[in-house]
Amino acid sequence: MDSDELTETLEDAGLSPYQADAFVTLLGLGSASATDIAQASSVPDPRIYDVLRDLEDAGYIETYEQDSLHARAHDPADVLADLRSRANRFETAAEEIEDRWSRPDLEDHKVSIVKRLDTVLAQADELIRAATNQVQIGLTPSQFRDLSDALATATENGVDVKVCLFPQTGAEPELPSTDELSRACTEARYRDIPSPFLALIDRSWTCFSPHGGSTNEYGVIVDDRTHAYVFNWYFQTCLWEVHETIYSARDDELPITYVDLRQCLRDVVPLLEDGRQVDATVHGFETDTGHEVTLHGTITDSTYAGVSTSDERETPLTQLAGEASLTLATDDGTYTVGGWGAMIEDFEATRITIESID
Repeated sequence: MDSDELTETLEDAGLSPYQADAFVTLLGLGSASATDIAQASSVPDPRIYDVLRDLEDAGYIETYEQDSLHARAHDPADVLADLRSRANRFETAAEEIEDRWSRPDLEDHKVSIVKRLDTVLAQADELIRAATNQVQIGLTPSQFRDLSDALATATENGVDVKVCLFPQTGAEPELPSTDELSRACTEARYRDIPSPFLALIDRSWTCFSPHGGSTNEYGVIVDDRTHAYVFNWYFQTCLWEVHETIYSARDDELPITYVDLRQCLRDVVPLLEDGRQVDATVHGFETDTGHEVTLHGTITDSTYAGVSTSDERETPLTQLAGEASLTLATDDGTYTVGGWGAMIEDFEATRITIESID
């Protein structure tokens, strides 16, 4: 079935000629601005905005603002169900739409704003499955079950997955079982008040949507390390640091691997103060070139901006909020190693493995 016949069939299904033409055009483009859709179709420029809003009201597409009005084809399940209830010709049209439609990738922009939570969840699902190092995610139990297969894939691939669960607005939480958590994460904690959905993937991607009680439903999807770093501190302070651990795959047996340098420092600083020798392997990249590196050596020193006033041996997170690094002596020299967002250190660590403590 060619585009003209598909357009005609959609007109038979109840769309206006302009609506059918715009929808078929958008299927081909994936996502595009209103101006680009008008230029690629027969819809006049003055009519394109009304046509797109009518298609959105009918559930065929979703629109979003990104400098100007943009649109993408919505999940076609409802459209397909309607078409398949009609004659054989509509069945052919539904198969053609299913073949042409695939959830479009985000456009080549740092920030995209979408109108529906399910778009955010779908993008998070895709990014989590492709993760290589770490996932930090805060979500309701029902959202956890929606994304559990993606989280399990990441966990099986050796990704460090931290999950903060919180209740849905107005609902009693039904927490996942230990078996469900062990399949899908490295560690899980529970916060007893509703919170926004948040997923941070590999220190680059941020997927965010307000909690269910918010007045407006929208989502933000950002591919930017600086933005993700800011949300990382929200995750650490609001969704992680003070909340109860309900599952952990970690133990005290060596080797112990960290994806967070600051958590590593909290455990290593007391050992250094006791005069212990701590041997480690650092995976990361050079801060000036971005080249990946793997270093083996002995942690000889640590640096952090704060001064602890606590009697506890573990350094409080608040004291690690500024500059934080460790010094690693290797056979090739001595290097400084920073964490997420390192700029003045020789290397940014993505993983630190404590191999031995003497």
